[in-house]
Amino acid sequence: MPAYNAEKTIATAVKSVLAQTLKDWELIVIDDGSTDKTATILSEFAKMDGRIRFLQNENNIGVSHTRNRAVELAKGEWIAFLDSDDMWKPEKLQKQLLLLQKYPEMVICYTASSFIDEGGKPYNYIMPAPERITYKELLHKNLMSCSSVMLRTDIMREIKMPADNMHEDYYVWLTVLKKHKFAYGVNEPLLIYRLSANSKSGNRIKSAKMLFNSYRAVGYNLFATAFLVLRYTFYSVKKRRKIYS
Repeated sequence: MPAYNAEKTIATAVKSVLAQTLKDWELIVIDDGSTDKTATILSEFAKMDGRIRFLQNENNIGVSHTRNRAVELAKGEWIAFLDSDDMWKPEKLQKQLLLLQKYPEMVICYTASSFIDEGGKPYNYIMPAPERITYKELLHKNLMSCSSVMLRTDIMREIKMPADNMHEDYYVWLTVLKKHKFAYGVNEPLLIYRLSANSKSGNRIKSAKMLFNSYRAVGYNLFATAFLVLRYTFYSVKKRRKIYS
């Protein structure tokens, strides 16, 4: 969990990890140079529960590099991402690991997502999670919210998240599926995703530029990238309309 000036939401995010029915976890949360009370809040949580490892970056290095730092420190076989303004349902981790009984070859999985506004008011829309999704399907639309994803630690260490000038998580999912064929889904809204106008995805022009950079980083030429961005944007607009309707 990377955290930057998240004093309004960080406690709720951490508590959603503490409430997990699966108890064998560690939470690596890194403060990325916050100027508010984020570090103080996290320090108190770390004193309360030894499974919480709280660290601070010397300088603000961005979400991608902060996540990479946490991945290198992780002791577990699996990595699950959680942003500091999102929340998990209590059964989230347990139900994802249960997928291994059905798909022992699984290296990455995700869940359906529900949505709330900045103040915590829920929307009615649920973004589904198909039982499995391929690389080509993911190119069309990203159904894998970052805070819903769990993947093997060794694979994440091989890829690493790139710079913050792109949708770094989407780049990782595409790179994984190029090699490992399928991501598997739990079609239950085990992630509660907070929509914010100030987020990277909330600014549509900025988001489109980052999406362009993501497709280029995966290896597409200018023409193919332009087509993919247009197609993805069409889906994204439709999704936003469903959320806010």
